[in-house]
Amino acid sequence: MSGTSEGPTPAADLDRSAVTDSDHTIYHRVFTAAPLSMAVVDPEGLVVSANAALGELLGTDPRSLAGRAAADLMDLASDTRTWHAYREVLCGRQAKLRCTRRIKHPEGHSVWVRVTVTPLADGGPGALVSATDISARRELQSRLRHLEMHDPVTRLPNRTLFFERLTAALETEAYERGGTGRIGLCYLDIDGFKAVNDTLGHRVGDRLLAAVAERLTRVADEAGHARAGTPLVARLGGDEFALLVEDSTGTEQVADLAESALKALEEPFDLAGQRLSLTASIGVVERHAAGTTATGLMQAADTTLYWAKADGKGRWTLFDPERNAHRMTRQALSSTLRPAIERGEFALEYQPLVGMEDGRLSGVEALVRWHHPQFGTLTPNRFIALAEEDGSIVQLGRWALATACRQARRWQLDHPDEPPIFVSVNVAVRQVWDSDLVADVAQTLAETGLDPHLLQLELTESAVMGSAGRPLQTLQALSDMGVRIAIDDFGTGYSNLAYLSRLPVKVLKLDGSFVRGFQYEEAAKGTTQAPPNPADEVIVEAMIQLAHRLGLTVTAECVETSAQATRLRRIGCDTGQGWLYSRPVPPDRISELLGTQDYAVGKP
Repeated sequence: MSGTSEGPTPAADLDRSAVTDSDHTIYHRVFTAAPLSMAVVDPEGLVVSANAALGELLGTDPRSLAGRAAADLMDLASDTRTWHAYREVLCGRQAKLRCTRRIKHPEGHSVWVRVTVTPLADGGPGALVSATDISARRELQSRLRHLEMHDPVTRLPNRTLFFERLTAALETEAYERGGTGRIGLCYLDIDGFKAVNDTLGHRVGDRLLAAVAERLTRVADEAGHARAGTPLVARLGGDEFALLVEDSTGTEQVADLAESALKALEEPFDLAGQRLSLTASIGVVERHAAGTTATGLMQAADTTLYWAKADGKGRWTLFDPERNAHRMTRQALSSTLRPAIERGEFALEYQPLVGMEDGRLSGVEALVRWHHPQFGTLTPNRFIALAEEDGSIVQLGRWALATACRQARRWQLDHPDEPPIFVSVNVAVRQVWDSDLVADVAQTLAETGLDPHLLQLELTESAVMGSAGRPLQTLQALSDMGVRIAIDDFGTGYSNLAYLSRLPVKVLKLDGSFVRGFQYEEAAKGTTQAPPNPADEVIVEAMIQLAHRLGLTVTAECVETSAQATRLRRIGCDTGQGWLYSRPVPPDRISELLGTQDYAVGKP
């Protein structure tokens, strides 16, 4: 017979069984004595057995834990994700769960534990739950984070923590849970703080910063008592502080906070025998949290702080969207001026200059326009000052001069039977100083073929009055060349007619403010029209007579009505310019006027 019949249990099997029982005994002893807190739970999550370490961790007899839900002991059911993962491990569908939990000790303090749940090693039903006390590690991490997130000088939250709080406050979930859905910010800078460091040393400067922080914290605490929620006070760096108001109730609340901060800093500071007085400037921003970013809010606050300092320091200023839009537009224009000239975005329009006696077109003033791809057509008052600041006025002025002279020559060639008209071009004082204006004019006249007497250059009164050295030499050289020099906006500056006798000036252009006093011939009865001011006419007539005695001709700007034209002509004004005759128009419209001889429009 073969060895297939049943018989006694083989010795090897008996030995294996004995080893298994021995292993279980060893495992139980290890489980019981292990320093790691552990518990075996059944498939339902109830504790089957717990070791002494777990009992010590939880402050109870480990035998009392049998039959209790491990999820309650380890706080595993407090959030849906952890609870679901825990059930998956118990059912054998997930290999491990690891999480951090804070549990309450019977003595009243909290214990932070790292909880791990794994299936049993022998593949049996249930799982092994282990817990490691990480309270000391958490406390150390908390201290390190506090050091990392707070300023060592003032002990206030630093820039990192401030932006963390700000970003959290602007998250959708934060303001959709309730509250006002608004946010406010006071961005504060100490005026003249650098002088404190430079004269008294950084040690005193640090003490001053700490004292400022204490006062701002007191202001925030008082504001918190009056309303729900205490503003966050932070030091952003240097002498810059911020007060963040979450769920603000409106501009008034944040403005009151800024006012309180300024008053708190008005009292002198006594620091190590030094009595210091200071002021601060504050930029105030308050808006809906929805659609606001941390970067956008800080940019607005920084801009507003700059306004507060520019407006005189020692004050708070509220963010103004219109003022900011103007600033942004100004920056955008300034940064694109030079490329725009190269791209050909500028063009000239021309406004007729009309003889007061015969009403005939004698010349035109060239006025530059910027056809901006984003902001549309811009007039000179939007960009000339910027061009003068960054020096691009030299390049722009050179282009305008060449374009205007070329156009004047074209009109002359296209209408040979008509008396040629002159073109008047504005010149900035920086063109006189930063370029060789005489050489530019000579080269332009040579290249275009325009006679010098058909070019008139306009400079403002303030630019030429009191001129000496290079400006005077430039004007004289241009005059010797045959170019006419005109003083623009005359009457708004020095109005020194006697000095004009020493300048090579040929034309005075009276500022439009004088002409506006000529608005009406007489006030109609029963109307609210203001009567003409006799003093205006006396002043203008006197200036015209003096100018004529000096051999100068006079052009009146801003002539808008026939009554104005009549009175100006009566007192001897030579030329008129204004909407009565024409608005600034493209060059082809001037060509039409020359071609049809229809340029006496506006003559009474």
